[in-house]
Amino acid sequence: MEQFKWTLDAADRSTRGRTGRFRTPHGEVETPAFMPVGTAGSVKGLLPGLVRDTGTQVILANTYHLALRPGAEVVADLGGLHAFCGWDRTILTDSGGYQVFSLAELNRVDDEGVTFRSHVDGAPMRLDPESATRIQNLLGADIIMAFDQCPPSTAAPEVVQAATERSIRWAARCRASHQRSDQALFGIVQGGLDTELRHRCAEALVAMDFPGYAVGGLAVGESDEARDAVLAAVTPALPSDRPRYLMGVGRPIDILRAVARGIDLFDCVMPTRNGRNSYAFTSRGTVRLRNEKYKRSREPLDPECDCPACRNFSLGYLRHLFLAGEMLGPILASLHNIAYYQRWMQRIRRSIGEGTLGDWLAREMAAPAANAGDADEDGS
Repeated sequence: MEQFKWTLDAADRSTRGRTGRFRTPHGEVETPAFMPVGTAGSVKGLLPGLVRDTGTQVILANTYHLALRPGAEVVADLGGLHAFCGWDRTILTDSGGYQVFSLAELNRVDDEGVTFRSHVDGAPMRLDPESATRIQNLLGADIIMAFDQCPPSTAAPEVVQAATERSIRWAARCRASHQRSDQALFGIVQGGLDTELRHRCAEALVAMDFPGYAVGGLAVGESDEARDAVLAAVTPALPSDRPRYLMGVGRPIDILRAVARGIDLFDCVMPTRNGRNSYAFTSRGTVRLRNEKYKRSREPLDPECDCPACRNFSLGYLRHLFLAGEMLGPILASLHNIAYYQRWMQRIRRSIGEGTLGDWLAREMAAPAANAGDADEDGS
């Protein structure tokens, strides 16, 4: 599948970090790359052009949510996801597998698939490997994901093993039902925190020859050290000539740690969700914009950032917007946070090219608080 070729550009000398280029029908993606989440076909509150201006190369949308509203057939009738949401670069769609975890109280899993009770109106909805793949074929994203089962980090070993074996079988069914050569279907490695089970899952998926591979089932409550151990076990088992995607992990320090273990693609709701809640990532650390100390501040949010929030407005004004309930506040903070993440990724790519990623990671690990954030959640 030449239109989805991944090419290595540089490898870091002291870690597994690497830079590359992933060719897709809607452009070439420089990796490592971060994908803002646009669950329902929209990065909340932001025009596509504003997101593009941050340096974003890929956005993510969600199969489960778009299947409910407006429906995959409607999106297809309106020209496919790119035309529908006005994004002319690469799009990835999650399969709905994460909702098997996040909406566990609304679904029932069996060996054939998952029956959901819609969070919108309570109506039943069935997803299985064939329907999840068909929906994504209709949506038309460049990268689509195999339907999988994501168990919680606290699940019993027998539950994790059953979910992993089920995910392997479902991946084969997705592979068999995939209908479009202009979409790259990625397999998803599951296995909880059991590194041996993870390795077996990776081997089974590699034998199916996917054009890319994801690591799922993390960012669900495990420790940083446990996540690192899983990635250290999984990435060597994945082909070196295919992109590797870590799903849902999104604190800047977590991204840096994962890149050092060989990961190329990331997504998370954190930049936009935290922005809507007056929480900003900056070169000087995290800023809570409602804080009283910013009331009369004329300083920009981040002097090292040239996004519209930092270029045009003061901290005092941004604080006012949140206290006054003005929608411009969440818009500007979300936009700034995405710009911060994209600068972080640019710095990662540059440091790999210079061979300094390991040194940078060591410094960040000595003072991780500057990159702390809240845990992930469903939706953008």
